[in-house]
Amino acid sequence: MCPDTDTPSDDPAHVVTAFLRHRSDVLCLRRSDAVGTYRGQWGGVSGFAEGDPDEQVRTEICEETGLEPGETVSFVRSGRPVEFEDSDLEREWVVHPYLFDCDTREVELSEEHDAAEWVPATAILEDDREPVPKLWTAYERVAPTVRSIAADDEHGAAALSLRALEVLRDRAGLLVAERGESGADPVGERDELAELAGRLLEARPSMAVLRNRVNRAMAGATGADGDDWGAPAVLESALSTIDRALAADTETAAIAADRLGGSVATLSRSGTVLEALETGDPSRIFVAESRPAREGIDVAERLAATTDCTVTVHTDAAVAAVLAREDVDRVVVGADTVLPDGSVVNKTGTRTLAVAAAREGVPVSVVAATAKVSTSEAVNLESGDRSAVYDGDAPIDALNPTFDVTPADCVTEVVTERGVLEPAEIEAVATELRDLETWRDGGGPAARETTDRNHSVE
Repeated sequence: MCPDTDTPSDDPAHVVTAFLRHRSDVLCLRRSDAVGTYRGQWGGVSGFAEGDPDEQVRTEICEETGLEPGETVSFVRSGRPVEFEDSDLEREWVVHPYLFDCDTREVELSEEHDAAEWVPATAILEDDREPVPKLWTAYERVAPTVRSIAADDEHGAAALSLRALEVLRDRAGLLVAERGESGADPVGERDELAELAGRLLEARPSMAVLRNRVNRAMAGATGADGDDWGAPAVLESALSTIDRALAADTETAAIAADRLGGSVATLSRSGTVLEALETGDPSRIFVAESRPAREGIDVAERLAATTDCTVTVHTDAAVAAVLAREDVDRVVVGADTVLPDGSVVNKTGTRTLAVAAAREGVPVSVVAATAKVSTSEAVNLESGDRSAVYDGDAPIDALNPTFDVTPADCVTEVVTERGVLEPAEIEAVATELRDLETWRDGGGPAARETTDRNHSVE
């Protein structure tokens, strides 16, 4: 986090600190005896910002971890600089924080560090790991927030549900750490975390998986101690819910992969579907470009790099023609939400693809963990910026619906971590998930009993 010098200076030292995130853990590095400051303390990837911090941070990532930004590491966001003075070193620091997502946990350490650990971000606050100064403050400037989740139009529902759990985890972890100075205030913690959970539930109302996973974390916490639950219970429950969610998504992808032989058609970007396609054995993959963001292009490029099969991109308008003319064995899509009646809310274009597949007799597999099942029949469809469709000067109205609803009779199966479900079996899952919502009514212990009884539901 800080440069390797003990020499005092009148000018603030500008440094970069990058937090590398894999799934829901961040990389912490212990500074070795080879550096000049903060030896033995834990930090992120760091170094002097002698020039442009945006360029320097990528250089530091490569030098200190062996990872290449743009390949296995992708930029998420930067944050406001953290300014502070270290009186012992007689030095002022300006830290430029960054967050990057990583596809791997395999790193090669430089001589600047002698240990590396992938840990939940809240481990920075724990007593057994001394961090470099202001590390948590730097992390908070790039950590997910309710606002960043609400504004995210690049990631799927499963990924955003994990970000929501991280928001809850991080706040609970900070409240636990603050107990050491101000003492325990279970009632105040409970009110604050319940209010935060409520805002997370409203951040993306169309995404059932976000609601279900936040509800599970809160139900687990409220069920732990009855009316006396506080930040430690929320922290523990959020951490376990993250682990459970990651395991469910991985198992769902593995089950789906076993069904993906032959020629497959897909659209948009689902992390679970992408993992299934990469680990499955399709012979050819047709990818609709998925306008207006065209995230299908990114998916196609990645599949071309990570699979041995032929990858073909086509326009959204061509999906019916592709299914009619090409030998497609299966349509596979993700879901933002699966409604209790078995219909599916997903990226606009899914309905068109599924209806065309039904016309051609091509089975449609929806790949979604059970947490994506909605507890309500109500549908809240989000829309995107109209200028993404038309930004000219003519008096033309524009529509940019982000999601559509695919009828249950156009869905052949829903592939989950519990196995393959028919649309008619979804209502039973919805009933089980409704029990997790009772935490908002003070039904914590009942929610815990229900969660234990229905432990097979993610």
